[in-house]
Amino acid sequence: MSLYASYSDTELLDLIRLGDKIAFSEIYGRYWKKVFTVASNKIGQLEEAEEIVQDIFISLWNRRESVIITTSLNAYLAVSVKYRVIKILAKRSQYLKYADHSLNVIPITSNSTEDWLEFEELKSRLEVLVSHLPEKCRLVYTMSRENGMSQKQIAEEFGISEKTVEAHIGKALKFLRIGLGQIFL
Repeated sequence: MSLYASYSDTELLDLIRLGDKIAFSEIYGRYWKKVFTVASNKIGQLEEAEEIVQDIFISLWNRRESVIITTSLNAYLAVSVKYRVIKILAKRSQYLKYADHSLNVIPITSNSTEDWLEFEELKSRLEVLVSHLPEKCRLVYTMSRENGMSQKQIAEEFGISEKTVEAHIGKALKFLRIGLGQIFL
């Protein structure tokens, strides 16, 4: 057991600010598993969870001279994990949004029967999910995504506000992402 193990987080952070690599190793040893566990539980992929841990600790080291931690180190790391997880989930969400849009736009150019079957399965899964949407939500989604109508046009068609149209589309996309997420993840 090293002398550093008896230091508080605050004392170790002070040493890290001075460039003490052993103090940094002690902090890493104390918290990497907790950060990794939270990240892997939220993300569901070990490789991405490892990247999150590395990114957080690399950022802490790189910003060691200027980082100001007003709460406990534990709370600081918890917030860091939260924001990185949100960033990754947002990126996944964008991917699913693109994939959803691509189903109706990108033609299949592969001659592979397997690719075609996977595409058809995904397309039919999307159709089933869309059919389970509430009626107004389904109509708004269909007009937007399949008919290419703008939110303004849909709002005029139904006599509702653009914000309401936006809410229906958001609700539909969230429902579809969750349903399709099982396939992609």
